[in-house]
Amino acid sequence: MDWFAPIDAYCERLGPDFWAEPLNAVTNLAFLLGAAVAWRAWRRAPRRDGITFAFILLVAVIGVGSLLFHTFANGWSLLADVIPIAVFIYGFFALALFRFVGLRPALSVAGTIGFAVAAQVVERLAGPVLGSSASYLPALLALGGIGGVLLGRRHGADRWLLTAAAVFVLSLTFRTLDAPLCEAHPLGTHFLWHVLNALTLTLCLLAAIRYPAGSEGLRPTAPAGPRPAESKRF
Repeated sequence: MDWFAPIDAYCERLGPDFWAEPLNAVTNLAFLLGAAVAWRAWRRAPRRDGITFAFILLVAVIGVGSLLFHTFANGWSLLADVIPIAVFIYGFFALALFRFVGLRPALSVAGTIGFAVAAQVVERLAGPVLGSSASYLPALLALGGIGGVLLGRRHGADRWLLTAAAVFVLSLTFRTLDAPLCEAHPLGTHFLWHVLNALTLTLCLLAAIRYPAGSEGLRPTAPAGPRPAESKRF
């Protein structure tokens, strides 16, 4: 593979120039903004842990890596783009299994390995329909699935993850439509993927901050209301 050969993968890019994708490049600032918002929340949290802080840094790295790819647009910058994203997907999946679902570390690791294997199958099946966006479908299914499990358990993180999944649906839609709508919209829609994906990751970070290791995270059950007064019989 030629690590310096130009890659033209998105609608906005019309040539090999550094700033040939201005919107796709600049909107990576959304990841840095999301990391800053999460860092501020982490600093103010009564309980802080290093793992969550590492994920905050990873979101910032995702923004930098994506910026490199949408400016240099070649083989090595592609790796700078996709590797941090993959680390976040599988790392946060393991964190969610351990911290939110309550699995033991060994089971969380085993579950993550199983997820990685299943992801390859899902990606191949969805590839003909979603194209390159198929690689993100397993992450969406996992996010919604874990959020659904937490909803059934009344875990407070359910709302954060399900909201993140809903935003991710919209985000993935814009990523998928970039090429089909290119002729009608020359700027493409990939830049909206950046903005909404940054919001998705930020919501995941805020869930981890709000429900740190060791917290039960269960929402209190609403107390029963007072019984209506019985009518007296005369």
